[in-house]
Amino acid sequence: MQNLTQAEKTDARRRSQNLNHSKFHFIRKNYFLYLLLAPALILTLVFKYIPMYGAIIAFKDFNPIQGIWGSDWVGFKYFTKFLTSPNFGDIFLNTLKISFYGLILGFPVPIILAVMLNQIRKAGIKKNVQLALYAPNFISVVVVVGMIFIFMSPTGPINQMISSMTGKPLMFMSDPAYFRSIYILSGIWQAAGWSSIIYVAALANVDPELHNAASLDGANILQRIRHIDLPTIRPIMAIVFILAAGGIMSVGFEKAYLMQTSMNLPASEIIPTYVYKVGLQSGDYAYSAAVGLFNSVINVILMISVNFVVKKLNEGEGLY
Repeated sequence: MQNLTQAEKTDARRRSQNLNHSKFHFIRKNYFLYLLLAPALILTLVFKYIPMYGAIIAFKDFNPIQGIWGSDWVGFKYFTKFLTSPNFGDIFLNTLKISFYGLILGFPVPIILAVMLNQIRKAGIKKNVQLALYAPNFISVVVVVGMIFIFMSPTGPINQMISSMTGKPLMFMSDPAYFRSIYILSGIWQAAGWSSIIYVAALANVDPELHNAASLDGANILQRIRHIDLPTIRPIMAIVFILAAGGIMSVGFEKAYLMQTSMNLPASEIIPTYVYKVGLQSGDYAYSAAVGLFNSVINVILMISVNFVVKKLNEGEGLY
């Protein structure tokens, strides 16, 4: 029995050595792949992981002269300050509503566009349609907001049509009731076409014989989309949804800040704009770091929770 145990140990040690040798041989044989990967890893390390060290100022009474380690430790003081501030509820809800409604309304649009593009058989027409759909993504946020102000102004083309029917224009950019709708719809218009690329690429790999066979069996176009196209892109849909849900609190700062006016502030003040104002404009770096860290923690919790739910509903397929 003792000899058998020793033999098993020797055999296990030999298998481990062979496995390590195999891994080393694979790395040495494909070293150029790791060289191609190295710049991305270095950039991620330098610009993503190393800056995490600075998050410690959220727990300190940060003084630029004393530095991070020289500043006094205050623990959760600034987190408590933010959570108990009078405007916390409004800022948190504004951020959550814009993100949630944007996700619910914007998530299906790229999928619908991709399915529609996949039905276009003429390559020339398909390329022109794709160009028209992808173009808004390359427009600067500043330009998009400028277009919004022009079209939505009291003398703009939209209000001219409204005035011709009702006799008075609508104050789109100064009324808080319109801010959320304008923000979300303009974001969908700008990003939906570009976001559909990943689904278009996945649908391009669908075997045409599947559609031909389904057509011969009497399946119409909607049935083919339901039973062939959608199952093909379902794993990608799950991953994209999890990532989008994980960033649900990360509303684009630039666009919200540019669209802000003194009149629509009750609906347009969100966590990113609040962090900018208290951090850079007021110089309260520790407080703004605490607010930003709070926002990041919420995102991580949401991503883990959504991934768990999606894996349960999607037969174990999730982000990880």
